[in-house]
Amino acid sequence: MSDHPALHAAANTGAPVICLCVLDDAAGRAPGGAARWWLAQSLRALGADIGARGGSLILRKGPAARVIMEVVRESGAGAVYWNGIAQRPHQAIEKQLEATLAKLGLDSQSFPGDLLVPPAAIRNNEGRGLRVFTPFWRRVLSLGDPPKPLPAPKALRAVPKLASDALESWKLEPTEPDWSGGLRETWTPGEASARARLRDFLKRTAVGYIGDRDRPDREGTSSLSPHLRFGELSPRQVWHAARFAAAENPAIGSGVDKFLSELGWREFCRHLLHDHPDLATENLQSNFDGFPWKGDKKALAAWQRGRTGYPIVDAGLRQLWHTGVMHNRVRMVVASLLVKHLLIDWRDGESWFWDTLVDADAGSNPANWQWVAGCGADSAPYFRVFNPTLQGEKFDPDGTYVRRWVPELKDVPAKLIHQPWQATPIELASVGVTLGKTYPQPIVDHAKGRERALAAYAKIRKG
Repeated sequence: MSDHPALHAAANTGAPVICLCVLDDAAGRAPGGAARWWLAQSLRALGADIGARGGSLILRKGPAARVIMEVVRESGAGAVYWNGIAQRPHQAIEKQLEATLAKLGLDSQSFPGDLLVPPAAIRNNEGRGLRVFTPFWRRVLSLGDPPKPLPAPKALRAVPKLASDALESWKLEPTEPDWSGGLRETWTPGEASARARLRDFLKRTAVGYIGDRDRPDREGTSSLSPHLRFGELSPRQVWHAARFAAAENPAIGSGVDKFLSELGWREFCRHLLHDHPDLATENLQSNFDGFPWKGDKKALAAWQRGRTGYPIVDAGLRQLWHTGVMHNRVRMVVASLLVKHLLIDWRDGESWFWDTLVDADAGSNPANWQWVAGCGADSAPYFRVFNPTLQGEKFDPDGTYVRRWVPELKDVPAKLIHQPWQATPIELASVGVTLGKTYPQPIVDHAKGRERALAAYAKIRKG
């Protein structure tokens, strides 16, 4: 409820406020399974917070413009306020609402809510959005600090009883089977948890952020992404809290700068989505449209289950399935294996992440997959093919991360844990590992996979 400009403005009118949440799966991209679970928990927390301030959260499902107008007619509301979303489907709904409300002589106001800077503020000389991150972020920084976050209303005036859907009727949470145990074990959705996590990060983690953020064996990241994804924290809150903490403790200054640049990458991806609403389905670089992807369903299934034979990759995919997140460094390695070693279409990986990530973001998820595939904005050189063995040895040197998520390898010595196929049969037998049975052989040889990927990329570059 903090830094919610529309709610703040509505409460400041002194009139009764109807807090309405509409589930419209046709407005933008419908959330995947893990995100739907988070949404349910987040709405429960929000409803309790609104209730503590004297209000109530009304839930309705259906086309957003229609549902909002139904509530307006039922309640006799005199104005409708909302936080805008800089995505074309949502902007179309806004225009429809504004026109309908204007015909009825009712006030409507849209407020900026989810970005540091509106896309219109960062354009090139031709009026298009920027597609390289460094100049984009430089432009954002040149605009100075974003507006300070707004406080939550202390009290809300009650409204006459309005019908509300039961949250359970939305069927956001899995039941048969209930696969969400790991999510419940890992996360506490809601604004209070988000604010506590931000405070803890700035107090304990930011000082080592630059060195630790790439280490999946350490607690070196903020874990704020799902809270940002669901609006439990705004980017303005994160920005100002981080800047204040760095002013109070200069030792964390460099870590805060790097952390805020990661917030900037989220912003960059959202701006890309604004300009390219088909980001999840179409290559940003059209020369990739003829890329020779391989439709290997067996390999895709092995990748999804964390059975590739590359321990760092398998650890990441199993962490994802259990917790709904994956360490960012590992996401890059996991994605690279799929699209480069296995030549499986990036959209297949993006779709899997969309369904299993609690922080699946409509901008960041496809933009990051396109970045790894080489077909996106500001993409890595096409010839960069991550070596999963070397990545594991560099960023999980003792095998701590792998031992946690791939327990069948827990007793393998550190020098072999990222390449168990290099161990002798006696060494493997002594720790209870049989390659091909208790743990798979590598799904593809790194050198051969890299060579095949480079050949495929070279063809499209020539074309």
